[in-house]
Parts: sequence; C-alpha cells; structure tokens
Amino acid sequence: MPILLQVNNLSKEYSGQKIFSGLSFAVSEHQKIGVIGRNGAGKSTLFRIVTGEEATDSGEIIIHEDASIGYLKQNADWQTGESGLKYLTRLSGKPDWRAQQVASKFELDAEKLQDEASSLSGGWRMRLRLTAMLLKEPNLFLLDEPSNYLDLNTLILLEDYLRAYRGSFLIISHDREFLKRTCNETIEISKTSCYHYPGNIEAYLAFKEQKLKSLMKANASLERQQEHWQDFVDRFRFKASKAKQAQAVIRKISKLEEKRITVEHKAGITRITIPTVAKKNNFALKINSLTIGYGQKAIVSDIDFDCRAGEKLAILGLNGQGKTTLIKTLTGRIAPLSGTFKFAAGSHLVYHGQEEIEKMNGKEQAGDFLRRSASSDLKTETVLKMAGDFLFKDEELKKAISVLSGGERARLLLAGLLLSKPDIIILDEPTCHLDFETTEALANALNKFNGTILFSSHDRTFSSLIATGIVEIKDGAAKRRHEEYGDYVARLEKELWKKMQEEPVQEKDKSMSREKYLENKARIKKIQSLEWELEKMQAYKEELMAYFLEHYHDYKPDKVQELEDLKRRMVDKEELWLELSEDGE
Repeated sequence: MPILLQVNNLSKEYSGQKIFSGLSFAVSEHQKIGVIGRNGAGKSTLFRIVTGEEATDSGEIIIHEDASIGYLKQNADWQTGESGLKYLTRLSGKPDWRAQQVASKFELDAEKLQDEASSLSGGWRMRLRLTAMLLKEPNLFLLDEPSNYLDLNTLILLEDYLRAYRGSFLIISHDREFLKRTCNETIEISKTSCYHYPGNIEAYLAFKEQKLKSLMKANASLERQQEHWQDFVDRFRFKASKAKQAQAVIRKISKLEEKRITVEHKAGITRITIPTVAKKNNFALKINSLTIGYGQKAIVSDIDFDCRAGEKLAILGLNGQGKTTLIKTLTGRIAPLSGTFKFAAGSHLVYHGQEEIEKMNGKEQAGDFLRRSASSDLKTETVLKMAGDFLFKDEELKKAISVLSGGERARLLLAGLLLSKPDIIILDEPTCHLDFETTEALANALNKFNGTILFSSHDRTFSSLIATGIVEIKDGAAKRRHEEYGDYVARLEKELWKKMQEEPVQEKDKSMSREKYLENKARIKKIQSLEWELEKMQAYKEELMAYFLEHYHDYKPDKVQELEDLKRRMVDKEELWLELSEDGE
C-alpha cells in the first residue's frame, strides 16, 4: 500500500527536557491507528510537528505528495465574531449549502450555525470543528482527543463515520472504548521509544501484559542464577585453590547484569487508594420539585429524585440539556429557580470541575497543596502515595501550580480532593486530562469507595466501571432510569441506528394528506438531485481553477467565460437548495 506519512527517528526537547526521541513509524492507505501514551509523552507535539506547527530537533517527516491531511487539534481556530457557518466555509472553501449538509450529521442546524462560534458550549464547538475537518475531505486524519466534550449520541455518530471511512487516520485518545471501536492498530509513544502494534487497543494491552510477564520471568531467572553464582564467589573467592574460578564467575555475574531488561512501566500498574470514610445508611441527597436554569430561563424543571448514601449516579444526556447546570446548582455555583435539595447533615462534599481548577493558587507548590488538602489524620506516606498514583514524583511536587499544565492541575486537584476524605464527591468530566490507565485506576478506586458519587462523564469505560444508577436529563426533565449503564448505551445506539434508517421525510401529522406527503417526498428528491449537481459543478470549477494556475501565461477568453457562467449557475442552484431546505423546516 502507498505510504502517506513517514516519521524517521524524530526527537524533541523543551528547555533541555526530553519529550521523546527515536520516534519512527509509517502510515499507509486505509490504516486506522490509535495513538496512546502517558500524559506528557509528546502525542500532541508529534501531531503539531507533522502539520508544520512546530519544528523537530532532529529526524524527519516525509509527507507523500498524494497525502491530504486533516488535523483536528485541541485549540480553537475561529476568528472573533465569526459565526459557525462562516467558520466552516472559511476553513473548507466549500459553499454554504455543502457546509450545512455536513453539519447536519452532527445536529448543527441552520439556527445553531448562525451563532457566534466562540459562544457555543464545549460540545457544540467540538462538533463544529469536526464538521470543518470533514468538509476538507482529507485522506489522512489527525484527531487529537476528538471524544472530549462529545455527548454519547455524537460520539456514536463519529464512531460510525470513522468505521466507514475509507482513508487513514491517527487518533490520540484517552477513551479506551472509543479506540476499541474505531482503530485496528496501535502506536504507543514514550520518551525513549515508539512501538507500532498491528492490532487494536485490547489486543495490544494483552500483548503488552504478556510481554511484561515474560520480561519479569526472564529477570527473575537471571536473579536466581546471579544469586547462585554470588554464593559460590562469597564462599571461595579468598581460597587460593578457587580464586581463579571465583574471578571467572564474577565476570559471568557482570555479564548477567548486562542482560537484565529494564521494565519501563507495567501496564495498569497504578493503584489508587481512596481513604475510607464512615459508612452511612441514610439518604445522601434529596431533591424536591427542583427547577434549574439561568436568570429567568428554566433549563430543567420539576426534578424529583433521591440518592442513597453509597450510590454512584451517572448524570447523562445530550450536550446543552442541563447536566452541568444541575451539577453547578447542587454545588452552590448557581442558585435554583425553585424547589429544594438537601444533602445529608454533616456531609463533607467536594467538587471537581473546570472552575475549581482555574481557582487554584498558582504560587503554591504542588506538594504543599496536597499536604494542605489532606485530612489531618492521614500520614505523610499516604499523601505521597496518592501523589505518585496521580503521576507526581518528588520533582513535580516542588513545582509551583502556575507552571503545571492544565492536565497536571486537574490531576493535582483530584488527588487533593480525595485526600480530604469526602463522603460525597461530585465530578464534572474528571477524565479529560487523564491517560486511560490512570482513568481506569481512578474508576476502580471510586468503584470501591464507600461514599457517594454524582458524576458527568463522556468516557464510557469510566462510567461503566462506576455507575450504580443513572439520571437522564432530556427535553427539560431529569429522571432516574432503572437500567445498567451498558444497557443504556446499547439502547441509545439502537435508537440512533433506527433514526438513521428512517426515510428523511415522515408524516409528522397523521392527518397529513397524501398529496402533501408526496409533495414533501418530491421536495427531498429535488434537494438530493441539486446536491449531486452541485458536487459535480464544484469539481469542474476546481478543474478550471487548476487549469488557470497551470496556464497562467495563456489567456483563454472562452474558458474565463465558462468559469463565470458556471459560478452563476452554481449560485442559482445554491439559492434553490436553500429555499427548498427552508420550506421543509
């Protein structure tokens, strides 16, 4: 298969600190590769080097002339005051009708596209950026954490698109389930190596675990041999008759030491231990007729549910339905519009969200923050163990919070909250800055935690490991659902698949006349025909433009006139497309 991208012996440092070295791999046509590695391993840096946003210290990047790269990065790239539609057309060069067509795949309707891009919520902004990338129709995608902030419905749509996609892609993600569903190969990046495995994330982790066991077994065998020979040396090195043999054995021991394999880290080695709290049997939270929102605008009304002590409730729903609004209300960040809620008397409640990360004292050292946050009855060893679990070693603990990355601050806050020995924990997207091994270690620890948890997360692996109950927010209401998390996701997928299979036009009103129904059906057929014609015209327009660029010295009046006529016809068809589309709303 033709190679689209070749990475040869790439190395990168920042301020003398090595990010990675010796990275080499190739991407050919039709390869779907998940890119994994610890936080700080340089995954996003690698993507920025490939796209030319950063320079490499050594090594080379070779991009084939036939490769067309689409890059979904973490940072926004829209202009001040720019609407969603203007953003799409500016980045892609595609006309309005085509931008709206692709945007509709992610439920971005005409009204939403008129909003200023920067004013949209995190989930809608991610959908907008996904649409912009898809409009470019590249044959090699680079996706940096695409699943962050996407609700389950949009995530399922994206997975379906990527599975059907005939090109190649590299995906950086900490969402194990997302990688498992979309990628059939895996690349792991570390500071000193890059390993390309021809299997998905599950197969790779199983291989890695087996390889680790083999390495540890080999090391154990070397240690036993070394101990045996060392015993011989200790017994006979000072006896003249055995001195020569003892020296030979010492040389053998030295060679054995050279054969010892350094194990960089064990997959899943992190074990987070949350301090236990007194077990309670009453209700942790009671909500009665609660209405939440902003100003006078209600987002969710008449919320009534109870949460028993020890329950772990996942708050689920589409973006913009009110998950974060409910969390902010329960944590006192915004006032309820009406109704009441009450936590159990004497509860120690903690909250992990973006606002809390931003409020951290930048001058305070990381280690001091953890010691200050920890419950007074916890020993220093417990604090240091928690720090290590969240990847903070001695050097990092001496750093001021202001120099930590956003991900490091999120991890530090989480570690501090857990050390404070809470009995109620509220989490809003806690895994966005965690690699999947730390995410699963945290999920396993929270699963064993004997307190109460309310959380919102788009990470299915994390949610399935924790959730003992579900609160779904939908169409202005919040309800307890009596089903397992896995069953809930499966039902969503089934409903979405059914919706995608339905005809574009359905009789919304049973009293609709057959004449009206047929009229609507004809309108949809006309829209589809226009889209096909516009795509052909756009392709021919690009051919003409390419001709002019290639033959800039050879003026052809007939071709110039042909281009002008084509543009006018395209404008007419686009206006008709918009008119027909609006008639159906």
